[in-house]
Amino acid sequence: MHNIKILFFIFVTFSFVAQRKPEAFKKGSFYFYWGWNRAFYSPSTIHFSGNNYDFQLYDVVAVDRQSPFNAELYFTPNKMTIPQYNARIGYYFKHDLQISLGVDHMKYVMLHDQPSTINGYIYNSNTSYDGVYVNEPITIAQDFLKFEHTDGLNYINAELRKSMRMLGVNHFQSTFLFGGGVGMLLPKTNTTLLANPRYDAFHLAGYGVNGVMSLQLNFFKYFFVQGEAKMGFIHMPDIRTTMNASDRASQMFLYNQFNVNFGVQFSLIKYSEAKIPKLPTD
Repeated sequence: MHNIKILFFIFVTFSFVAQRKPEAFKKGSFYFYWGWNRAFYSPSTIHFSGNNYDFQLYDVVAVDRQSPFNAELYFTPNKMTIPQYNARIGYYFKHDLQISLGVDHMKYVMLHDQPSTINGYIYNSNTSYDGVYVNEPITIAQDFLKFEHTDGLNYINAELRKSMRMLGVNHFQSTFLFGGGVGMLLPKTNTTLLANPRYDAFHLAGYGVNGVMSLQLNFFKYFFVQGEAKMGFIHMPDIRTTMNASDRASQMFLYNQFNVNFGVQFSLIKYSEAKIPKLPTD
């Protein structure tokens, strides 16, 4: 008898969940979120070229640089863009499909004093690094190269995502989302190369593609918290490195990104129960 009661309770619970309308991803809904990320990058080959040098550094390692948590830094309007952040606005053009535009503000910091291999040449640099290199080992010292996309590695992208409602109870609902995107890279690259002065300016450097999946918890209809995982590919063939326009760098790498986002959503269209598509369990 006890088992029958348990089965009856489960049946009633899932029947209730299945009949609730999918508030979280109705057609005509808009949303906005803001959050923060940690990023991880694969080693990359970086090619530097200019009037008196042309060389490659192999298997260069870099890390992100998330700011330690501080309430003033993370929540004050004129400072909240300093940490690594994610911002996105989206629209559900169908009941389970959304299109969105967002900025993934990551930071990419090449590690100093790391071992690498260099291939190419450097002439008339007014440094001790002049010479011809044929796959020679080198330590990337700070008087040779400082290389960072720290304000930041800005991936401006459009995404298409599909929503799948998982569970809903009273004012709470969980949703699984997955999709992909494509966009452009607008880094502000902080570089000191050889004897050149430090250079730090925004420049459209390349493109990226990414896949994404996330778990979203919606509550009280208008609010949500979202955990997100991304994996993508970045190719930047046109990175500015000095004040001389002929000095360029290029690189490509894979990245993983893990985000926590907080958002709001609202609908411009009102639906009767009859107009909302039935879930597969109905």
